[in-house]
Amino acid sequence: MVKQTLFVTLNALIALAVGFFMFYGVFKTSQNPIVHSIYKGGPLVIILIMVFLMLIVFVVERYLSLYRVAKGKSSVQIFFKKLITMLQNDDFDGAVAACDKQRGTTANVLRAGIERYREARADRGIDSEKRIQLTQAAIEEANALEGPLLERNLIAMSTIASIATMIGLLGTTVGMIRAFAATGNVEGGVIDAQQLAVGISEALINTAGGLLSGILGIFFYNFFVNKVDSFNYTTDEATFEVLQILKAKEGK
Repeated sequence: MVKQTLFVTLNALIALAVGFFMFYGVFKTSQNPIVHSIYKGGPLVIILIMVFLMLIVFVVERYLSLYRVAKGKSSVQIFFKKLITMLQNDDFDGAVAACDKQRGTTANVLRAGIERYREARADRGIDSEKRIQLTQAAIEEANALEGPLLERNLIAMSTIASIATMIGLLGTTVGMIRAFAATGNVEGGVIDAQQLAVGISEALINTAGGLLSGILGIFFYNFFVNKVDSFNYTTDEATFEVLQILKAKEGK
């Protein structure tokens, strides 16, 4: 929990610093008209850059965690077939070693259950029904620990998507206020076209920035939620199959 809070805090601070640098050091001084036009979005662009960069960091972190860590070293299907063969042959030591080698969410949960069953089986004072209960409890406990790791930063991504849209809307409102103020400041019957253009530019730039982060945030949030659901389904199916095999052994 402390590491997660520190990660989010550092992410926010670094993203804010980069936002200031890009706004004042890049967009303000750029000779490119398109790049310089972003500066006309006003100070709220700094916040939009900040939330966009935070979103990108969370997306990269989730990708690495789900595809490099949670998935494990090899195909879950191939690993599970080998594990089933070991369990059917009463090779519990080999099954635990295979889980250690595979790693990942499914392997970690299965390892907890198999190791607990192996320990309970070595204790002659524990009957068959109790062994299965202890195994199932170990699996549920491991699953409860793995779940938050899969879902980490997903709430942050969803929050960023909502906040970015609101910030963009705020910038749009401020820009339109400037634009209408320019139309109301008429001297000699002539509207200040420059101030009107500045207000409209600020409104549109903030709208685009807010929508960009909002759309990406919603897309990646739903994408990773589907992946987490897929991991959970695979783990549930695997643990159910393992429990059925162990129950069948106890029924012999």
